[in-house]
Parts: sequence; C-alpha cells; structure tokens
Amino acid sequence: MNQSSFSLRSFFQPVDLTQGTCWKTLLVFAFPIIVSYLLQQVYSISDAAIVGQTLTASEVAGVNDTTSLAMIFLQFAFGASAGFCTVTSCFVGARDSAGVRRSMATQIVLSAALTAVLTALALALLDPMLAWINVTPASGEVYRAAYTYCAILFGGIGAQLFYNFICSFLRSMGDSATPLAFLLFSTILNVGLDLLFILSFHWGVAGAAIATVAAQLISTLGCFLYAFLKYPELRLHREDWHITKRDVTRHLIQGIPLGLQFSVLAIGIIVMQSVIVQFDTLGGEMVSNAAQNGFGAANKLNNLLMTPLNGLGAAMTSFTAQNLGAGDHARIRKGTVQALIIVWTMCLISIAAGLLLSRGGGYLYIFLSPDKVTAETVRYGNTYLYVDLSLYLFLGFIFVVRNCVQGIGKPQFVLGAGAAELVARVSVCLLLPPLIAGGAVNSDAPRAAVYALCFADPFAWMAADAVLLVPFLHNIMKMDYRYLKGTV
Repeated sequence: MNQSSFSLRSFFQPVDLTQGTCWKTLLVFAFPIIVSYLLQQVYSISDAAIVGQTLTASEVAGVNDTTSLAMIFLQFAFGASAGFCTVTSCFVGARDSAGVRRSMATQIVLSAALTAVLTALALALLDPMLAWINVTPASGEVYRAAYTYCAILFGGIGAQLFYNFICSFLRSMGDSATPLAFLLFSTILNVGLDLLFILSFHWGVAGAAIATVAAQLISTLGCFLYAFLKYPELRLHREDWHITKRDVTRHLIQGIPLGLQFSVLAIGIIVMQSVIVQFDTLGGEMVSNAAQNGFGAANKLNNLLMTPLNGLGAAMTSFTAQNLGAGDHARIRKGTVQALIIVWTMCLISIAAGLLLSRGGGYLYIFLSPDKVTAETVRYGNTYLYVDLSLYLFLGFIFVVRNCVQGIGKPQFVLGAGAAELVARVSVCLLLPPLIAGGAVNSDAPRAAVYALCFADPFAWMAADAVLLVPFLHNIMKMDYRYLKGTV
C-alpha cells in the first residue's frame, strides 16, 4: 500500500523537462497528455454517439455540420492558451517563480478579455457561418439543430477557454497528470449529463450542448481550486497584478499566432464542409444525409486516431520552452529528433487501427444508429478515411515540429504553416471537385470528385510541412537561437 501511494503521488508530481534522457522524459510527460486528449475525444464522441443513436438523421447531420464552426472559436481559445503558456514554461525553466505568477495573472486578464470578445463575435456571426456551409433556414430540421447546438456552445466559450488555460498552465510547469484527472471527471460527468438531458429530459440537441458546457464549467472551477491548493507558489500576491505592457505583449506575441493558426485550420475545414453538403443536394434541395453523416463519422474517427500524435506534439511545446529557458539548446535538438521517431511509430499504429475499424464501416455504427448507415454513407466515410490514413506521416511531422517551433519562440512560422495549410485546403476543395464533376457538385457527381475533395487534407499537411522545414532545419537542427534573446 505504501508503495502504491508513493507511485500515485509520484504520478502527480511535476516533471522537470530539462533533466533526464530526452525520450524517456518526453514519454513520461506526454503520456497523461495523450490520455487527456483521448478523453477529450471520448467527451466529443459521447455527444455524437448519444445524439446519433437517439435523434433523427437530420438532427445528427445538423450537429455534424457544426463541428467545424465551433472549432473556429474553441480552437482559437485552445491555441491562444497554449501559446501564452510558452512564456510560463520559459520562466519555469529559468527557475523564476515570480515570473510564473506574473504570467498567470497576465493570462487571467487576457483570458477574460478573450472570452468577452469571442463570445460576442461567435454569436453575432452564427447565421452567416451556417450559410457558409450551405445550412440555411430552408434546410429545416438540419438548420434548427445546427443553430441550437452552436449557439449554446458559443455561449459557453468562457468555460472552454479557462479550462484550456489552467490545463496549459499546469502542463507548462511539468504537471500533465492533474489536467488528466479533471478531464476524466469532466468526461464522466458529461456522459451522465448527456444521458440525463437527452434521454430523461428529452432536450434533444440542446441537451447535448448544455451537458458539454456544464461539465466543462464544473471541471474548470475544480481544477483552479485544486491547482491553488496543490501549488502554494501559484497563489497570487498583490504585486503579481502589476502587469506591464511588456507582460501583455510577450503573451500576445506567443498566443495570438497559435490561436489564429488553429482558427485558420477550422476555416479550411468549413470550406470542406460546405462542399460535403453539396454532395447531398440536387437542384438546390437536400435529398440525402449520406455525405454529411459519412464524412462526419469518419472525421470523428480521424480525430481520435490523430489524438496520440497531437498529445505528443503538445508535450513538445513545454519541453522546448523549458529547455530554452534553461539555455540547453542541444537538448532541444535531441528531443525533437527523438520525438519525430516516436510520432512516426504512433502514425503506423494509428493507420493500422483506422483500417481495422473501417472494415464494413464498423466505426459508423458507433456514431449512427443502424438505420442511418447505408452503402453511400460507408462509401463517403471510408473514402475520406483511407486517403487521410495513407499520408499520416506528413501529419506526424506537423504535430511535433509545429509545437517545437512554438516552444522556441518562432510563432510567425506556426502562423505561416497554418496559412499555407488553409490556402492548400481551400484551393483543393473549391477547384478540384467541380473540375472533375464538370460543373456544380451535387449528389450526381462522379466518385472521382469525392476522392478529389478528400485529398484536401494531405495537400494541406504537405504545404504546412514545407513552411515548418525552414525553422526545423535552420533553428532546431543547426541550433541557431540568437534571434530569441528577449523574445520569450
């Protein structure tokens, strides 16, 4: 029992990312993050599975259609929080406790301001954004479900933003276990509230969205309280609130580009979603939900398969930033190379898992009731999945190198990679399917037009890789860090 207690306490102790064998330290630190990200997918999948099994095909299509819209704002919040904490990690690596507390105070102020701006902007733009993906009041039940789900999620942006903030902050200190524990609690709570609100209260789509926001809010409050109890050094003093213009600027320089990068990716996915909807229309009328539900289910599985890669990548931001603060540039290079070997191994495992789950469209039955799974639904879903899986190695490079580049204080390349990804994805989506279809895309388009659309993701990954190669080769592999003085 004593040994078990000791192991449990050790699991929740911060990891010093500036010490130990790089790959071992990375795996110890990244494991709770990967599990956390997997739980976040379970969090999303629980909504999708319960909605898919209990509501109508049109309501399910409406929820699937909103995924990319919600990502614009929620992913901006996620990216900004992760970027802000690059500054925190540098203070941790430099053993500057006062700097860590001042960073926390600065982020609280910035997060509150971002909550107000993002909530107002998201709610104001909801109708125009739904029109972007061809979901209008004329779509009837699909529109009502999409509008309701999105409006509630956007109203709860603050809960998501502050949860991302406290989790990113703890990870920047080397504590990746505490966010995992609270996410586990939040996931269980979300599933319970889903069942209560949808099956017992019959709140439908609104119930799924309310359950998500409520679970996040409760988890956020609990995580903040626990963090201040566990780490007395984080309890803010009056002088910590003396935030200077330089404090704000340092955080914004790191946070805004990463937040924009995540939002830019969501915009590209929205363009892709708008073309997907067209495969279910004919003569301006929606005649099917097969493409929307097939792509929607495949996208959820794809996100799940990407999660371990994303989790390792997230660990690299704290790893590189802490070692930058400690001045150990050789360790940054060694850790990056070892992380690439690990992530490409993960890619092969994810590819095998995806192929296994796609047999007979098996994954579709997780997200959809059997009556919604047709031959066309399987065709659309599996086509998208197979194209993405075949080029996963390019994606693995993005996850690791993008976060390393962020960690060494080069956010302009992160934003540039996002812009390249956006241009590539939008170009493929808007040009290739109509070109192959010989005109407007609709339900009568040839199968080759569907393949053309599916190649939007891999082309986007390759474009981002091309941008990230510059800082990877010049700054990480050659260890040129002269430009970093005073930037983070």
